[in-house]
Amino acid sequence: MSAHEVQEIRRFNRFYTNLIGALDYGRHLYTPFTLTEARVLYEIAHTQQVDAADLRASLSLDAGYLSRLLSRFEESGLIIRGPSERDGRRQRITLTEDGRATAKLLEERSCDSAGTLLNRLPPWDRARLAESMATIRELLGDTANRPEPVLRLRAPAPGDLGWMVQRNAALYAREYGFDLGYEALVARIVAEYGERHDARWDRVWIAELDGDRVGAVMCVRDGIDTAIAPADETPPRTARLRLLLVEPEARGRGVGRALVSACVDFARETGFRELVLWTNSVLSAARVLYERAGFELTAEKPHHSFGRDLVGQDWRLPL
Repeated sequence: MSAHEVQEIRRFNRFYTNLIGALDYGRHLYTPFTLTEARVLYEIAHTQQVDAADLRASLSLDAGYLSRLLSRFEESGLIIRGPSERDGRRQRITLTEDGRATAKLLEERSCDSAGTLLNRLPPWDRARLAESMATIRELLGDTANRPEPVLRLRAPAPGDLGWMVQRNAALYAREYGFDLGYEALVARIVAEYGERHDARWDRVWIAELDGDRVGAVMCVRDGIDTAIAPADETPPRTARLRLLLVEPEARGRGVGRALVSACVDFARETGFRELVLWTNSVLSAARVLYERAGFELTAEKPHHSFGRDLVGQDWRLPL
């Protein structure tokens, strides 16, 4: 752990708390409740058979503070306290009709507040933000008892090539704002593979986590769309990595690294002299994977494609 990493976390905390505070103006969500009070009401409303001890443990609240807070709720007619059905020594907490209405109001205003934040961003940035927040929760959450998902790379089965087209089109539209032109390009690439691939030189891998499709990649001889496979066993000089895809929920789990490695290993073992790829600069996460695998950026060129102004990039890995 470096001092820079510590400062980055603290800087993010300051930024986010200031951002939320700027939206709330005083009490939480323009209501008479503090953020802690609103969170307690949320937990009561969304948990079946909640006890005071459960609230204290799940929210890490001081017992005395929680008791005073619940007393205020009871005096305001928001909750009823009584013996727990599971353990008579515990207090069972139930929302009254007014309590349910208050919790519903807080839920609606919380959604509106989040919507205000998201509406500032274009669709592809909203997707990136949501995925980044999911990554933060995953990395900093309690994963001690969660079994590690099993990653498997396999050959494509019927339906997988169509899935590659659909998922590439949907994800790139959501994350980067690409239009139907990108889907048309992916469809042509996949169709060319389906019609002209030669198992000696061309491969597709489908990545699965616990049996669910979460990624894909293609490694083909360069010019598969126009070239005829050589009749002998001499491979073409250049292989091309295409259509690297990792589903958002699988990112950060080594899926992209495994797919890129599969391409590199196949190209090297088959006898290609180099592995190349074309991508766009906005795909920053993929760029990290390529750099780690040893690819070098050889050229960049601005272009307007898929409804956006982009910077295309050529990458090369000598084998």
